[in-house]
Amino acid sequence: MYTSTLIEILKYILPALIVLAACYFIVQKFLVTEVQKKQLALLKDTNDVTIKLRLQAYERLVLFVERIHPRQLVPRIYEPGMTVSELQQMLIYNINVEFEHNLSQQVYVTQGVWSTVKSVKEQELNMINQIAQQLNAGAPAKELHARIVEYLLSVEGELPTDVALQIINDEAKKVLSYGSMGV
Repeated sequence: MYTSTLIEILKYILPALIVLAACYFIVQKFLVTEVQKKQLALLKDTNDVTIKLRLQAYERLVLFVERIHPRQLVPRIYEPGMTVSELQQMLIYNINVEFEHNLSQQVYVTQGVWSTVKSVKEQELNMINQIAQQLNAGAPAKELHARIVEYLLSVEGELPTDVALQIINDEAKKVLSYGSMGV
């Protein structure tokens, strides 16, 4: 009698436990799959935002490098009546202001690109200072302007700004091609 009661109870409990275990595993697998899908979607959204921020940073750094290139900078700053010293100070001031305006972009670009941008800035400042030191500080600014143009025409190979633009463009193309995993 005791055995037959136990068998009767097991007839009901055993199938119920099997169904419960099967339901548990099915629901568990479904929930894990859903969580993974949500994580992948979140990762994709984050990746899209990151790529946009990085591309904007590359765009801003290209603009910075273009703006500090002497062929762009000198005509924008030069005014008739300025002295060599005044033009030199204004060129240096504008390069530094442009650089400070773009400092935050280093967060979004590789160390190599940021080092290149800093190096170009320093090279441009050095070039301006070296040429200005060869001239009389009170001389008309057009002399500094002319000497900078002469320097640009006499440089063999690529200018630092051209090299920097190439490096920035290459990295931006990698980001466009491979997403955030590209660089």
